[in-house]
Amino acid sequence: MKVGTVLKKYTMVLALVVVFIFFTILTGGKMVLAQNMSNLLLQNAYVLIMACGMLLCILTGGNVDLSIGSTLCLSAALASKVLSTTGNTLLAVLAAMGAALLIGIWQGYLIGYVHIPPFICTLAGMFLFRGLARVVLDSRTVSISNKTFLGMFTSYITIPGLDQDRNCISALIIGAVIVVIITVLTLRGRAANIKRGYEVGSAAGAYAKLAVIDLLILIYSWKLSQYKGIPVMLIWILAVVLIFAFITSSTVFGRYFYAVGGNEKATKLSGIDPRKVYFWAYFLMSTLAGLSGLLVAARIGSVDGNMGNTYEMDAIASCFIGGASAYGGSGTVPGIMIGAILLGVINQGMSIYGLPDQWQYVVKGGVLLAAVVFDVVSNHKTGKS
Repeated sequence: MKVGTVLKKYTMVLALVVVFIFFTILTGGKMVLAQNMSNLLLQNAYVLIMACGMLLCILTGGNVDLSIGSTLCLSAALASKVLSTTGNTLLAVLAAMGAALLIGIWQGYLIGYVHIPPFICTLAGMFLFRGLARVVLDSRTVSISNKTFLGMFTSYITIPGLDQDRNCISALIIGAVIVVIITVLTLRGRAANIKRGYEVGSAAGAYAKLAVIDLLILIYSWKLSQYKGIPVMLIWILAVVLIFAFITSSTVFGRYFYAVGGNEKATKLSGIDPRKVYFWAYFLMSTLAGLSGLLVAARIGSVDGNMGNTYEMDAIASCFIGGASAYGGSGTVPGIMIGAILLGVINQGMSIYGLPDQWQYVVKGGVLLAAVVFDVVSNHKTGKS
């Protein structure tokens, strides 16, 4: 494989490495402290999760959901209100997720079957659901102290007698198990593709990529072992990411999203109903926004009417930075995860360095613009646009 091809294929991975090293040097090594490495995951959990749903929306033709920050806020508001009045964790979770599901059904129907433009529909939802959240909260901040609820999302995986606060061996064990699983699945998948006659690329490149991934997982597990261990929030993230990665890469249902974004007219002629595809894209997006509301509420320990402001922009930016096409029909879950992590590294690096908020917005806007320009230029070169 030529150097130019490698650089083009792994542009965002290389950018992530360069940016991480840059902020590590700029912050005097504070970026790689165990606590900051753990916080990198916890503070960006909502981005990693909601980016999976946003990818489906973007795949359908470059569409986005502007209402997810408000949906997140409304779900969190309902959960906090139920907890403060009843103390029932299950009821709080059901209320939050129920609201998110209803929002998904509502917006999915309007966009898919009534044919309201996604931008207009979700823009209206952004204002509507934010207002409802403030009504639920009575424009106040509601604290969350329910230990069961907090434990579901903010606790750490520990093994009694084996783990200590700053020396959690279980994190290393879990990391090693994950490495073994990824290695076995990757090698089996490659062997199966070779057997079917698919093009798989060079063995050296595949093994090198696998080795880098395994090494990064082990290093991150080692850093987490130095600060409380593996957070439960990581389990929620992995569950969502793995499910959506499987859906988009290995199911007929997942290929429908790519088909609609690639050529909706041809999709209709092939017997696929685009209305259902749009419905499911926005339904699943709202569902993930509801789950993210629970995670964010538990991490912060309180809910107010401003929770989730601009969160939709982080999810959108993660997708475009991670390689999703602004035209739709192109993008992968692994790619947007790299985009989300890159955005998280930039956010955390700027915060640790102490860069003023106004300049943080400038930097994030510049990164997003650069990613979209790169996509547009690439599409022009390949003749797509």
